[in-house]
Amino acid sequence: MPIHDWSRVPAGIFHHLHHSWIEEIQRALNAGLLPDEYYAMAEQRTAGYGPDVLALQVDLGGTKPFDSSTSRDEGLLVAEPKVAVTAEADMEFYRRKQNIIAVHHVSDDRVVAVVEVVSPGNKSSRAALRSFVEKSAKLLDQRIHLLILDLHRPGSFDPQGIHGAIWEEIEGPWLAPPNQPLTLASYESAMTVRAFVQPIAVGEELIDMPLYLEPSGYVLVPLKSTYDRAFDALPKRWRTVVEA
Repeated sequence: MPIHDWSRVPAGIFHHLHHSWIEEIQRALNAGLLPDEYYAMAEQRTAGYGPDVLALQVDLGGTKPFDSSTSRDEGLLVAEPKVAVTAEADMEFYRRKQNIIAVHHVSDDRVVAVVEVVSPGNKSSRAALRSFVEKSAKLLDQRIHLLILDLHRPGSFDPQGIHGAIWEEIEGPWLAPPNQPLTLASYESAMTVRAFVQPIAVGEELIDMPLYLEPSGYVLVPLKSTYDRAFDALPKRWRTVVEA
């Protein structure tokens, strides 16, 4: 089904969809999308940041630094993701601009990626937006990959959307296309940060987006099928309003 216009309902109704969607994404990741040494958990916390889904790597008694010259057999994709826009930021420049704050892991296993579904509350005030952006940038600074899903139109505090606010924090201005104001953004954090951005609009279909687990290695998250299942779990009274 196409993306719905969530401005038609109170924020609390989107929260219901939000909760169901992250559960569906977590189930899909753990049902075989992630290689065996990774697993996903919902609604944990790291560095005071409450992400929706964490992807973690199992501690097998010591991890080796990633070597892009070695071959992979764990099922990660390496081809460039098929999205509308790719941008790259100089991460070392960002490190010079910001104080580094360590990200605390939610368990003894290593956090490698975070999935976040943007809520209306994340852009409801200047302070809320600033908190979201700063914490996202700090996770990237710790080389934790991000997938951020923003199905809400830009507001007065994020005129270029959540991705525009994040990109301005770590690199510079970003202009969102006016006819596609919603944003799906995947961030690969290594020596530099690369953003794989898919602008999208209400009424369009969601596409699968990359979730990076290693530099140059990712899995595709099935956004459309998980969104469809989450929407079907919404009470009919509110499905009717959103679909009107």
